[in-house]
Amino acid sequence: MKALVKTQPGGGHFEIIDKKEPAAGAGQVKIRVEYAGVCGSDIHTFEGHYNYNASDLTLGHEFAGTIAEVGEGVTEFKVGDRVTSETTFVICGECKYCKEKQYNLCDSRKGLGTQQDGAFANYVLARAASVHRLPDNVSCRDASITEAAACAYHGVSRAKINKGDIVLVLGPGPIGLLVAQIVKSYGGIVVMTGLTKDKERLDVAKEKFSMDYIVDVQTESAEELVKDLTDGYGADVCFDCTGAVPSMHLGMDLLRKQGQYVQVGLFAKDVVDVDFSKIIQKELYVTGTRSQNTHDWEPTLELMSKGAINSAKMITHELNIDEWDKAYDLIKSGEAIKVIFKPLA
Repeated sequence: MKALVKTQPGGGHFEIIDKKEPAAGAGQVKIRVEYAGVCGSDIHTFEGHYNYNASDLTLGHEFAGTIAEVGEGVTEFKVGDRVTSETTFVICGECKYCKEKQYNLCDSRKGLGTQQDGAFANYVLARAASVHRLPDNVSCRDASITEAAACAYHGVSRAKINKGDIVLVLGPGPIGLLVAQIVKSYGGIVVMTGLTKDKERLDVAKEKFSMDYIVDVQTESAEELVKDLTDGYGADVCFDCTGAVPSMHLGMDLLRKQGQYVQVGLFAKDVVDVDFSKIIQKELYVTGTRSQNTHDWEPTLELMSKGAINSAKMITHELNIDEWDKAYDLIKSGEAIKVIFKPLA
């Protein structure tokens, strides 16, 4: 089968190569991939900022498809089931985090598309315990971004949102738009920020996703808007989905005392300057969020089924897996919101 593979360590080295079709082992299912989403981490991997040492690795960890084979001991799924899968493929099963089903924190965890061959191919193996059936009204195309939506759901779950809370969502990229949709489903009032170069995405956020307030921080004052909305107190919750240091500082500035700050976006560098005096003096609650967990998937699929997460509006481009360069350019230019791949015949 044809697969999009990172062939050697370092940046670049994405190639279409022939790989042997996998067979389902015990406790596994083999999924015929219908669609697979391109994630920001795939971009970081290509640029050499993430998963630098990976070699001979089929990429792709957002996907949906149809079960083609079930391995020994698998009784809960059958050939023909329409499914998606968590990225978790290997865990130790013994540590505190595994026992609490917080698999994203297991030191031995290996994920699809990052340590284990992923879904930019005709077939992918998944552990049966990670697989979820699709609701009848959710297509494989729409479900191909479930993993991204589950990451957003996990991030939102790291804060407590009450109806009517003023919630900052910094960054109008795919994760920001997903986070914002989930926040709105909880009754939060979303203030989404971006840069002038993000105008098209900010327009989409307003027109397609009905975000409550949109701010170009380079030409408009987010501070004045938030003050007006909160009688000068500041926002209740902030999700930074950019991974940009200035955005982090802005978010903490705009929060009220005892506000909640969640770092969703990955920084380009591991070490960044944080103003801890601000955290101390305002008694901010600051947390991070990593990937997603098994308990995030069913609520995410339910939100997709109800239309609270609108995948169809998120997906702007559909390409074949041999069109990586085009996908990269569309994403880097900001023209695309979400790109999905189809396997080669």
